[in-house]
Amino acid sequence: MSDTRQQERPPGFVYRKISAKSRIRELTAEQVSLRQLAKRHGTPLYVYSASAIRERYRQFDSAFGAAGHTICYSVKANSNLSILKLLASMGAGFDIVSGGELQRILHLSRNSAGKVVFSGVGKLADEIDLAVNSGILLFNAESRSELELLAARAAHLRKTARFALRVNPDVDARTHPYISTGLHEHKFGVPMSEATELYHQGAASRYLRAAGLSVHIGSQITDVVPFREAMQLVGNLVHSLRHDGHDIRYVDAGGGLGIPYMQRSQEDFPASVQAYASSILNPLHRLGVHVLLEPGRAIVGPAGILLTRVTYRKHNNGKQFLILDAAMNDLMRPSLYGAHHEIVPVELRWSCSQPQNVDIVGPVCETGDFFARNRELPEVHEGDLLSILDTGAYGMVLASNYNTRPRAAEVLVNGASHRLIRKRENIRDLLAPERL
Repeated sequence: MSDTRQQERPPGFVYRKISAKSRIRELTAEQVSLRQLAKRHGTPLYVYSASAIRERYRQFDSAFGAAGHTICYSVKANSNLSILKLLASMGAGFDIVSGGELQRILHLSRNSAGKVVFSGVGKLADEIDLAVNSGILLFNAESRSELELLAARAAHLRKTARFALRVNPDVDARTHPYISTGLHEHKFGVPMSEATELYHQGAASRYLRAAGLSVHIGSQITDVVPFREAMQLVGNLVHSLRHDGHDIRYVDAGGGLGIPYMQRSQEDFPASVQAYASSILNPLHRLGVHVLLEPGRAIVGPAGILLTRVTYRKHNNGKQFLILDAAMNDLMRPSLYGAHHEIVPVELRWSCSQPQNVDIVGPVCETGDFFARNRELPEVHEGDLLSILDTGAYGMVLASNYNTRPRAAEVLVNGASHRLIRKRENIRDLLAPERL
């Protein structure tokens, strides 16, 4: 039996003995059997740990300590209403990138709008109207045209809108090019050299108030140096804008703190988030600003797994495949940008056999439908359950109905209890919007 420690994600997912004398260990979600969840709700199945989400949020909050800050959870990472409700109960604000995400927050509580930051490069007029009428905390404007539309809609509604400009610091986040956002070649933000002029333009509008400055350099960043470099530039710009008479009270530092998807212990996260906090706060410490943070993946990523069953084993001239009932439509990240996820058996049995080198794939009719290639696993049989780890972020939110496949169900575990937080789709759900 292999060492289970590098295959666990405490406090959410740990291996436990089935019985005192058993040589089999079973991966559990907190105190709930994953085998029983699969039996009751079927597979593929997303399973989330409430304890893991709470712990990550508290570690983030603690790292920023007494400094004025608000954790505006990035809704796009995982937008399930129950996850949002859990975070709201802990005092979280929210970072949104669409009117639909704002509707989710308002569905929870209209009072939560006061902690909402609206980001994104393509805000539509009706989305802006909804946000202005809802009294959100801040618009992160990303272009001259957007600032003009925001001014026009606020004037039409005769309501004041607070805004920050998202500036592009041209800092290399040294991450995957698909999730890097801080270079001049990316679509996000405005050049720092144009910021002064645009703040003057915004301040000229009767219904706009310059209240902050925003930056976001990318996602899945594990080196804090780019964060520090960006904040040093932002701090200098805040000082300059205040000198010009703008009351800049907020700095939105964005999100982007990465998690290590490879086999590892979770014990180093408090140190990582503390280093991240220092890289954000130290360049800003004399400005007295209120820091807004947009973590998503760092909070919910390790708090979720995708539970799936092996449908077939297949051999092609010595090449071995495990074909699962989950597919790229359930978890897009490996197909989209070659993302790595650890994949482990739900049951670890004592065995003298050698690990096997396999491709772990789904049933969708695409060669790109894979979760791992040339991956070593203990011996796995048809019908066995596997757990794809660290799928709490950018898992279900990227799911689709490709190949007319219903999307998976979602379950939230809390201690020894669990509840269904999204039912599994069926074919009737998929066909209902269509017309002959």
